[in-house]
Amino acid sequence: MKTRITIVCENTASIQGGLGEHGFSAYLETERGKFLFDTGRGISLIPNLLTFGKDPLAIQKIILSHGHHDHTGGLPAILELLTGVEVWGHPDIFSLRYKITRKGNKEFNRFVGMKFHRAYLESLGARFLLEKGFRTITQDMYLTGEIPRLTSFEKGDPGLFAESEGRLIPDPIADDNSMVIDSPKGLVLLLGCAHAGLINILEYVLKQTRRDEVYAVIGGTHLDFSSLPQLDETIAALKKFNVKRIGVSHCTGLKPAGRLQAAFGEDFFYCNVGHVLEF
Repeated sequence: MKTRITIVCENTASIQGGLGEHGFSAYLETERGKFLFDTGRGISLIPNLLTFGKDPLAIQKIILSHGHHDHTGGLPAILELLTGVEVWGHPDIFSLRYKITRKGNKEFNRFVGMKFHRAYLESLGARFLLEKGFRTITQDMYLTGEIPRLTSFEKGDPGLFAESEGRLIPDPIADDNSMVIDSPKGLVLLLGCAHAGLINILEYVLKQTRRDEVYAVIGGTHLDFSSLPQLDETIAALKKFNVKRIGVSHCTGLKPAGRLQAAFGEDFFYCNVGHVLEF
């Protein structure tokens, strides 16, 4: 059986049907079972799973890319349908997080962290497996863990903050995780938001897997919040990695997506709700 990835939650709907919402979730079907990567904002997860004929009850593990609300909002809805399911992620997924924006002399502070306490989710049956390191989810499927921030050009989103000892500090989003699938065509990298930096993630994955190429990159890249020089350097680095397929979603942004399409031509595609990929 090939690995099949169905985009369940994403900002944009498609001709395939389903609801769009600001968030991300992907349903993975493999020989080793069925897995859910992120849960979206919470509105469209269950309706879209049913629309696309994906059985929520078949999910064996839930993997979280990080603790933002648009990736964890659907947790209660899916946990209520499952019994004692494992939820994989990083210990920092429950951090208190905020987005601060400024317009003129005014400052707007918006909570963007997970909206549910751990105890509540555990009461619904969640069995959290929270670790910081690179680890195996099942055969040929991995979770990156914390990503070293090594590139000089990849900068975090300056508007994101986390609460620490009663005050807000710039949020490093150390819990940023991505999935790695070792497919017959090569490595497939599935991103939530790539807060650690797309190239940082690629370099770390290649080091951990002892490979020199990634076949496909899929998901949110957070390039919508990057500078033009960062976008230019990201595209140049992707070319060096010889990425064969790049399918972006969610926080990539329309203008960066257009730049990627111009750079990669027919190797580029947009992963909106209902998009199916097989490897």
